Amino acid sequence: MVVLSKIYTKTGDAGETALGNGARVAKFSTRVTAYGTVDELNSVVGLARLQAEGDLEGQLSRIQNDLFDLGADLCTPDMEKDAERDFPPLRMDASQVARLESEIDVMNGRLEPLRSFILPGGTPLAAHMHHCRTVARRAERFVVELATMETVNPEAVKYLNRLSDWFFVAARIANDDGRADVLWVPGANRS
Repeated sequence: MVVLSKIYTKTGDAGETALGNGARVAKFSTRVTAYGTVDELNSVVGLARLQAEGDLEGQLSRIQNDLFDLGADLCTPDMEKDAERDFPPLRMDASQVARLESEIDVMNGRLEPLRSFILPGGTPLAAHMHHCRTVARRAERFVVELATMETVNPEAVKYLNRLSDWFFVAARIANDDGRADVLWVPGANRS
């Protein structure tokens, strides 16, 4: 367990930060933006958990832990050198993606098929889930962009893709199993 003796380090005062392998990069680098957005997602998941109970609360707790795993994965570049490291870095794996898929399947079993697009909202928990979904999509875009420049664990991209789907379905569950979904009415406010 890491124990921090002080919160401020001053090592980032020049606009750089350290990656998991010790390399220093600009705080605006694509890699830092990617894992920083994953950290932001974890924060909005924490807000959603304040509204959640039962199975959803437990699932959100597991997702928060997974998001720390994902941040650890993304902050350590050069996957191809993992076997050479004294301490292999934590990487996302297929079992984490499979768990999300299984949970989506169970939740989907409770829902009627969609016949319209859904507006983000309904219950407070559903609104939070939609917020999580949109931040997950943004994180995924940054990770995919990073993957065009550097090696990225493919399971990291898959996880974020499934996670945004998970949040969409969970938002419907939070809206009384879809019965309280707020449906889009195309052109409703046109004259």
